[in-house]
Amino acid sequence: MRAGEARTSEGRAALEELCRIYWYPLYWFARRRGLTPQDAEDLTQGFLADLLARGAVAQADAARGRFRSFLLASFENFHSHQRARAATLKRGGGCEFVSLQALQEAESRFQEEPVSADSPEKDFDRTWAMSLIEQAIAAVRHEYAAVGKEPLLDALKAVLWGGREAGNYAEIARQLGSTESAVKTAAYRLRRRFGEALRAEVAKTVMNPADLEDEMRHLLAAVSL
Repeated sequence: MRAGEARTSEGRAALEELCRIYWYPLYWFARRRGLTPQDAEDLTQGFLADLLARGAVAQADAARGRFRSFLLASFENFHSHQRARAATLKRGGGCEFVSLQALQEAESRFQEEPVSADSPEKDFDRTWAMSLIEQAIAAVRHEYAAVGKEPLLDALKAVLWGGREAGNYAEIARQLGSTESAVKTAAYRLRRRFGEALRAEVAKTVMNPADLEDEMRHLLAAVSL
């Protein structure tokens, strides 16, 4: 909703954040559709620049479905229009959403992904889910680093997306010069904080707060496929 108010500084900041979150899932979708790395990059940058220029996010209607579905449909429509005009908005029309290094890393990451037999749409949902998980992990890492606890996070990172017994707590306790009980408590707090951070990231991408729980379930289903 804030991103739809593109004329305000808060609206533009919200829209730019959404663009960063969805850049790689959209790029992935374009590559899965058979576009070259250059064309996928141009299409993704051009589409997001078009969102910024036209304020098209304001047209999203919560009653008609999820924001990610609206965005993907808009992306496909944009692609169709671009092909019809036989032109693309090169390099995002002067708007830079990711660095050159990030572009190179995105293609490297795409090449390293396992071959998928799923549709590009399913892959988009999976990539969207993983992007939000990465955002949540980065947020938690920033918090732990700020208080000098990054080594603890590195030791316990398996519990972020593992089972309750993930990791050898006794061994981790020895590495950190702590007790197994203290490490288990830290692991519990880390899982809880990660869950909160992930919910916060997903909440940014839903148009109706009432959809948050359904979207969380969809995210978990997407990464478990």
